[in-house]
Amino acid sequence: MEQKKKALGRGLEQLFSTEVLDFNTFEDNIMESASESDIVQIPLGEIRPNPYQPRKTFDKEALDELATSIRHYGVFQPIIVKKSIKGYDLIAGERRLRASKLAGLETIPAIVKDFSDDEMREIALLENLQRENLTSIELAWAYKGIIDSLHIRQEDLAAKIGKSRSHVTNTLGLLRLPDEVQDMVRDNKMSMGHARVLSKIEDENKVEELANKVVKENISVRDLEDISSNKEIVKKVPIVRQPKVNEYQYLEDELRDILGTKVKIENKKIEIYFDSKVDLTRILDILNVKVD
Repeated sequence: MEQKKKALGRGLEQLFSTEVLDFNTFEDNIMESASESDIVQIPLGEIRPNPYQPRKTFDKEALDELATSIRHYGVFQPIIVKKSIKGYDLIAGERRLRASKLAGLETIPAIVKDFSDDEMREIALLENLQRENLTSIELAWAYKGIIDSLHIRQEDLAAKIGKSRSHVTNTLGLLRLPDEVQDMVRDNKMSMGHARVLSKIEDENKVEELANKVVKENISVRDLEDISSNKEIVKKVPIVRQPKVNEYQYLEDELRDILGTKVKIENKKIEIYFDSKVDLTRILDILNVKVD
């Protein structure tokens, strides 16, 4: 472990040694340690996207907005790349890279660093966890990638990313779904709540049948729980139908999974709980709320 830390460099070592993973700190450290001469203009055509990028789809409207900003003001923060046999591999800053291409730029400011393939994978996963709203399936693969790369437990990951253990466990459970159903979740044809119920069913054919029913008939998570509670449907793990405390219980469960914190809905109010300023910032990022 000590040998690995020495190889990581200041930015990456601090990223993985802190109690809570913070990608912003990682990039800030690289920027602070870089001199003006370390920032170079690299032709966009010479940069290959990070092959370990877990995100497969990008919000077109958000990219268009960023591209417009770049056309007017340029790229404020350099991307981070590593030299490869042919050109460069992107380490961090895929949205800036894509938006720069949309803006019609020929070059982009970049800092060249030397990271291994494993380190590039870890960096890409963490950047997306903290900066992008991944789909539930992309998030599940990202969680699995971090657990496998860092050799940590689910509860350790939950603590590092500031979410509940149940959120991490439920998200990882989605990887038990058949590929066809994972695609439905990835394409936002069904919610994580639906997927969580389906992931507990043993028979893949039954899972696909119910998934198609969800999409075609637009049935709710609660109705799916009722259908799935049939004793004839074999479960990998028990499906516990939540007691109906109030009519918004299913929405509280859904928001809790998305935000990784307790949510309460009553008297026409939504209460979102947070533990600290850092936790509040994390929640605002998920909700895409920008505060100056």
